[in-house]
Amino acid sequence: MRTEIATLGEFGLIRHLTEGIELKNESSRYGIGDDAAVLSYPAGKDVLMTTDLLLEGVHFDLTYVPLKHLGYKSAVVNFSDIYAMNGTPRQITVSLGVSKRFSVEDMEALYAGIRLACEEYGVDIVGGDTTSSLTGLTISITCIGEVEKGKAVYRNGAQETDLVCVSGDLGAAYMGLQLLEREKMALKDSVEGIQPDFAGKEYLLERQLKPEARRDIVEKLRKAGIQPTAMMDISDGLSSELLHICTQSKVGCRIYEEHIPLDYQTAVMAEELNLNVTTCALNGGEDYELLFTVPIADHEKVSEMEGVKLIGHITKPELGCALITRDGQEFELKAQGWNPLREKENGEA
Repeated sequence: MRTEIATLGEFGLIRHLTEGIELKNESSRYGIGDDAAVLSYPAGKDVLMTTDLLLEGVHFDLTYVPLKHLGYKSAVVNFSDIYAMNGTPRQITVSLGVSKRFSVEDMEALYAGIRLACEEYGVDIVGGDTTSSLTGLTISITCIGEVEKGKAVYRNGAQETDLVCVSGDLGAAYMGLQLLEREKMALKDSVEGIQPDFAGKEYLLERQLKPEARRDIVEKLRKAGIQPTAMMDISDGLSSELLHICTQSKVGCRIYEEHIPLDYQTAVMAEELNLNVTTCALNGGEDYELLFTVPIADHEKVSEMEGVKLIGHITKPELGCALITRDGQEFELKAQGWNPLREKENGEA
């Protein structure tokens, strides 16, 4: 069954999609239903805000991305930015640009994913907008969060001799994207009804289609009494994010190839595609793991922390930023992560 969006109209669609939303956070005073939401944060908190714009054909491909997964991911990537500031996400607003090829049922699936993410992370949907689009689907989400005064962690606080740490493993989301793109091309001219074979590669698909924000790592750091000196989430690739921290902190770094955390499926897929797995881990992006620096005094605490890997250290700025390979060679780190604004090589747009 397909219901045209025009039968509900803009306000009817918003009402339909947001029906039954209950506010859970004390700071959410009034949500959807008026000209603006009303929020109230206690005196001891700083307010954090982040926003993401996702465009069909640039950030996602609906050939292989289910709308429910897309909704979940769209929300989670914003939560991740708040956690990367050492904060807690509390509210989001959701704005959609929708073309005529989408039905009410499509928007229900998208919103089901957004609502699921909000339930999982304790976040309230407090507003948004919908409008018609001439270029497919556009999703804009703004997330508001809180952090104790004086506890926000920025990109510019890394100090010489600090340790460089990452959560989880890297490169799996990029390998998931390569797998989906490969199957898309393989099925383009194939017999109808043939299904792609993803057996044994489920983890890679999950990392690409349904990433999670690392709330657990932020909570572990707090419990251990560790205040990171700098922190970011890894959306554009480890090398790119590490260079952001080093540039803004005016420091250099050394990271070690042998310590970069990799999942077995990532390594197998990279070999299958004849790609260098370290390059994929450094530049792949969309892992949404946390990259952070801690004082050397926290070495023992952070070394014992499950889900965290120590990959290097911060140096004097004049030493630059480098990767030390398994055979001891030193290579300059370059920001080669995903950049939608960069023109392709050979002058292609």
